[in-house]
Amino acid sequence: MMRFFVTVLMALRALRRNTMRSILTALGIIIGVGAVIAMVSIGNGAKAQVQNAIAGLGDNLIIVSPQSLNTGGVRGGAGTGVTLVPADADAIVADLQIGSNKVMSVSPYIGGGGFQVLANGLNWRPASLLGVGPDWPDIRSWRVADGNFFSEEDVKSAAKVAVLGKTTADTLFPEGNAIGQMIRIGSIPFKVIGLMDTKGFNNNQDQDDVVMLPYTSHMKRLTRRTNVSSIYVKARNEDVVDRVKQDLTDLLTQRRNGVIDFQVQDQAEIAALRNQATTTMTYLLGAIAGVSLLVGGIGIMNIMLVSVTERTREIGIRLALGAHGKDVLTQFLIEAILLSSMGGLLGVALGIGGSTIAGKYAGWAVEPSTSAMVIAVAFSSMVGVFFGFYPARKAASMDPIEALRYE
Repeated sequence: MMRFFVTVLMALRALRRNTMRSILTALGIIIGVGAVIAMVSIGNGAKAQVQNAIAGLGDNLIIVSPQSLNTGGVRGGAGTGVTLVPADADAIVADLQIGSNKVMSVSPYIGGGGFQVLANGLNWRPASLLGVGPDWPDIRSWRVADGNFFSEEDVKSAAKVAVLGKTTADTLFPEGNAIGQMIRIGSIPFKVIGLMDTKGFNNNQDQDDVVMLPYTSHMKRLTRRTNVSSIYVKARNEDVVDRVKQDLTDLLTQRRNGVIDFQVQDQAEIAALRNQATTTMTYLLGAIAGVSLLVGGIGIMNIMLVSVTERTREIGIRLALGAHGKDVLTQFLIEAILLSSMGGLLGVALGIGGSTIAGKYAGWAVEPSTSAMVIAVAFSSMVGVFFGFYPARKAASMDPIEALRYE
């Protein structure tokens, strides 16, 4: 044990003699590990954002959305499928029966933004201008803080009524008392009948910066469209989600005479699809960053070979004075492992710091992974062993007499 301790001290002394070279040698490992940690942290953050965004939509949610047409095995381009229309939502309500043992709520949904809203001598362009049904608060688990949400009668008559999110209400009516006030969207006036409770940010978007209208008002008075973006269905509980999905598929397929131009997805499927893209990108970037580790390992081998050449006489003296070949082998292996391990630790610090800065200034979600840090440091140590073994073996196998003769 004492012999090993002395060997470690000699390895540290050798590295300290060439501090700058040691730092530059470890730089490849530092950059490689730092890049891996940063990529994994940002990738994990993106996955967490996706999960939060899906969870924020509501519980036991099923989304029916249009897709391109498949006919005879040939997939058409975007827009070739039959779009979803309000009658599809009406059929779902009639067939699956709202409040039954399977379905709690159904709402057509029209997304979008870009409309200027004028009120109280102020103007604002909200992030979202949505067309939805009366069941939207229940689907989103979103409480009405003041006033009322629009009713089924408002939907049937395409009433000119609106419900505001807190951000929009505070911007247009900073002194409060928004209920009963008029807002103008484009050239059309709408009466504010309700204010939603604070929902907060999700996926870097302010959910409270929203104006909600009856979907019929959105279609007939603003956009002049005949289709809806999607249909949201809330199942009674998690146990019946699969049954509701099958019922929706059967119903809509029957309405289209067997043509499937839609897709029915629950939250787990939506999250899985989004996470798949994020995971693939994370692996790709991580693999590219991992190349830096290999380059760093080659750099360590190169410098260790140079070090063996430079210290040939030193090695010969040690062997002549009674040191064993395994002592020399151990010393050079320890030097390589120390270089790569210290590089790994510094790389972890660099990765955490870099990803945190990127998250702060770029607005990305960051979630560092402890397991990735441990694996990165362990891998960097293995790189030191792998690439340091050959130079160490070369040093240990030297003939003492030939080494002492070396100039």
